[in-house]
Amino acid sequence: MSVPLRIEIMLRETIGPSSPTPPDLRSLKLSVLDQFMPISHITLADSETIRPLNVMTMGSEYIEARIHCILSDILRKPENEVLKQLLPAVITARDSQLLVQASFFDCGGVAIGVGLSHKIADAATLASFMKCWAATTRSSSTEVIISPVFMGASIFPQMDLPIPMLPVDLIQGEAVLKRFVFEGPKITELRAKAITASVPNPTRVESVTALIWKCAMSASRSNLGVPRKAVLSLDVNIRKRLVPALPDNYGGNYVGSISARMEDHDDLELQGIVSRIRKDLTEFGEHYAKITQGG
Repeated sequence: MSVPLRIEIMLRETIGPSSPTPPDLRSLKLSVLDQFMPISHITLADSETIRPLNVMTMGSEYIEARIHCILSDILRKPENEVLKQLLPAVITARDSQLLVQASFFDCGGVAIGVGLSHKIADAATLASFMKCWAATTRSSSTEVIISPVFMGASIFPQMDLPIPMLPVDLIQGEAVLKRFVFEGPKITELRAKAITASVPNPTRVESVTALIWKCAMSASRSNLGVPRKAVLSLDVNIRKRLVPALPDNYGGNYVGSISARMEDHDDLELQGIVSRIRKDLTEFGEHYAKITQGG
């Protein structure tokens, strides 16, 4: 879809408590937002002091927009710049922690875009929130809605850092955003090619990540004329890597990061790259297992 979207903002409001919730009423679960209210507080820094803020007192921003086209036009050939217009604005350090944009198309179709600050939750928590919201809306008598659990502080106690924590602001720079679509059968073929004795069951993420990294390194070596070292940073959901593993409904930030490294003399074979990623993922899991076991 090469024609710019015609968007008309119909409604913009902040949903939040008019006053702080009394302690004796905080256990009531009246809505999906109530259930996903983190028990903990986040810390924001002003110019001189550190002040804790309850994220839900900041409210959630809700936007309704009218899109003057039909939804199938966008789905037929999605474009990054078009899809970005269906999402709420970027969350900054002191804005609402949750933003929702409901876009209504001329054909009757609806698109819901959600933005959640990484200061309070990760992608898995966002997915859990969306599933719980959808299930609540359907009001099915046979569908079980699993409420979230916020126990992060008991697993990873808060650290008393000697220096103030500054607001998190993304560094704006030149970057290229690309969208690649891998069909299911092609991913199955890719996984089969990545099988080795050390990794007999490569995952979809490992296989696709290895392919993209392989192509990026090959392009870099081709442009430079000489091989060079490369590092891959990969975010990891640590819920299933703890001992014991945590259920998916544990809300908060249970995310870590690995840095897989390829030397300049390493061969850029798919199987070898998958093995390197698996090795670092395994060591990452062992590290967090020791932490939760008191090691």
